[in-house]
Amino acid sequence: MLAPFPRSHSVIIIRRGRTIPQAEWRNMEENTLDTIQNDHVVQIAYNLNVDGEEVESDLLEYLHGHGNIIPGLEQPLTGAKVGDKLEVIAKAADAYGEFDPESVITVSRESFPPDFEIRLGEAMRLRDAAGHIFEGVATALTEDTVEIDLNHPMAGKDLRFNVSVLSVRPATEVEIAAGHLHYGGCEGCSSDCGDGCCS
Repeated sequence: MLAPFPRSHSVIIIRRGRTIPQAEWRNMEENTLDTIQNDHVVQIAYNLNVDGEEVESDLLEYLHGHGNIIPGLEQPLTGAKVGDKLEVIAKAADAYGEFDPESVITVSRESFPPDFEIRLGEAMRLRDAAGHIFEGVATALTEDTVEIDLNHPMAGKDLRFNVSVLSVRPATEVEIAAGHLHYGGCEGCSSDCGDGCCS
């Protein structure tokens, strides 16, 4: 017959082959709650500098570990805690990729509606024959053709982030299943949602 479990404050929990006092276990749980890890929703404030110039400053909330932000930023944030301030340099290969000359294409001006105004250096949302929507920048114009750069505007550039971790919480089952956060409506949708919102 098994002896009754002792009523004692020295209760221990077995974890990964070693014994951990209950107080230490509780501290570990508390530390985990404010630590960035996969399947957690993270809110950060950041400043982005490119080529020594600040180009963006904003708040960002995302689901960590699901590729919702560039790997050059997501990976260094793993293990950071609420209140931490970090400087992260994301190399081009881990940000928006190297500049690809083959992503600069030439199309006929007849591909555009007659009343469509093409402005050099400005991003345009375009749709191909298959219905895919993408973004490009017109870099050269002739009477008959338009040269369009399909590279991301920050392709080939190293990015310097100054980040403050504001909050961390466990993601819901719905968020984890979706692989991203839902805010309702089509806000932030990067494609034509049609008669429904992006999933």
